[in-house]
Amino acid sequence: MPNPFRIRFAALAAALALSCLPTGCGDGSKDGDLTAQKLDWKNCPAPDEAEGGGDSPSPLPGGATWQCATMRAPLDWSKPKGATIGLALIRARASGDASRRIGSLIFNFGGPGGSGVTTLPAFGDDYAALRTRYDLVSFDPRGVGRSDPVECENDTQLDDYFQQDATPETSAERTQLINRTKQFNAACEKNSRTILPHVRTTDAARDMDLMRQVLGDSKMHYFGISYGTELGGVYAHLFPKNVGRAVFDGVVDPTQDPEQSSLGQAKGFQLALDNFAEDCTSKTTECPIGDTPQDVKDRIAKLLADLGKKPIPGILPRQLTESAATNGIAQSLYSKDFWEYLTEGLEEAYDGDGKILMLLSDSMNGRSQNGEYSNITAANIAINCADEKQRYTADYVQQKLPEFRAASPLFGDYLAWSMVSCTDWAVPGAADHPDVSAPGSAPILVVGNTGDPATPYEGAQKMVEALGNGVGVELTYKGQGHGAYDSKDKCVQGAVNGYLLEGTVPKAGTVCA
Repeated sequence: MPNPFRIRFAALAAALALSCLPTGCGDGSKDGDLTAQKLDWKNCPAPDEAEGGGDSPSPLPGGATWQCATMRAPLDWSKPKGATIGLALIRARASGDASRRIGSLIFNFGGPGGSGVTTLPAFGDDYAALRTRYDLVSFDPRGVGRSDPVECENDTQLDDYFQQDATPETSAERTQLINRTKQFNAACEKNSRTILPHVRTTDAARDMDLMRQVLGDSKMHYFGISYGTELGGVYAHLFPKNVGRAVFDGVVDPTQDPEQSSLGQAKGFQLALDNFAEDCTSKTTECPIGDTPQDVKDRIAKLLADLGKKPIPGILPRQLTESAATNGIAQSLYSKDFWEYLTEGLEEAYDGDGKILMLLSDSMNGRSQNGEYSNITAANIAINCADEKQRYTADYVQQKLPEFRAASPLFGDYLAWSMVSCTDWAVPGAADHPDVSAPGSAPILVVGNTGDPATPYEGAQKMVEALGNGVGVELTYKGQGHGAYDSKDKCVQGAVNGYLLEGTVPKAGTVCA
């Protein structure tokens, strides 16, 4: 199964993309030079199923519209003149004086596997200040959304996949989990054989440098969030001289292997749960889910144990299982804004109604209310397994359970067993961990959040050290939730905007409380 805590949104289009692979499609370039291609920007269509569905993006304040285009890139970067794939892009043109425009600001919102084409418009208003001097640009990375998406199982099969017991307690249950993982991974190989070897983070980084050139920028200005910080670090390693003004927020620790990352997340989500329980019970009004922080956590643990024995009605005909409830709780810990939904969802679950927790879980898994899944899970697993050399066995995970349980009584088992997701994957992993060393790069602002559950705070300092002397500049936000800029904290936004808009590098070690 995937590590679900690492992810944070038409058949004809897919068929057309696949039909281009043997010979390459027309791209408007000259003599196969993809840097010379001209993008055909048009009003954006509604997101397709792989991107999560929904409506076309609404106009921005002032009436500006979002525009979409497709950029051609090599399927295999070792054969740059060979077959190509289409990468879906979205942009909003700069709103300010054209003479003060800096260029394009490229966003990646993480996952891996998240669609930038759907996510950027959803948060577009949050970046209004940055749009005064930049075209805001994002994209579906290769294998994601509309960019030749990885396809594994269908919607019905995915409903079954996410209902499985992700925290096995017996030998038979462990065997069942491994077999179900192999079944999912075999479907990925069968349905996405061509793209699977070419979805590594290094491939996406090379796509971004091509994007920089096609957009007409001499430097790549970048805003990476969550996994987007890893992608940005890999880009800086490959193209240090091309880095312009860059911000990493919600920072992945680039020195960790998957086991260390999962263990760090167990500690991070446990800390977030502790903070949630403390917040609920410290208010003047009565906390409806417990009398003390420990009581809150004890009642959640009992709920999960009970669900492991007997699920309750969720979104019919599906039931809320222990795995789905754990997933829903984790989703609500990504942001303090979701804590009220977690409280309400727990209240209802204690009364035998699992709808809210299941809705939260569905959101994490990319399932829409009409039962269709985006390809975020398929892409997440494909990219992680192509990047990571490690292949963990059930016996190895079993040995590690005490360490994970010590890190988090609630999330430890779940995150430990997520390490088997690359069992029998069709493509070998590239490295033990990403290389982000970037000597010669321009300064990169690295923002760490002390209460971040998904990318624990310590990762920001590790990223600064790994980028190398004079490159990473750390800023600390003492807050809650995944990332810092979207907290609306004026200190954080002032520092980030000051760097991206004016080139003013904050003093290293700045703290926003």
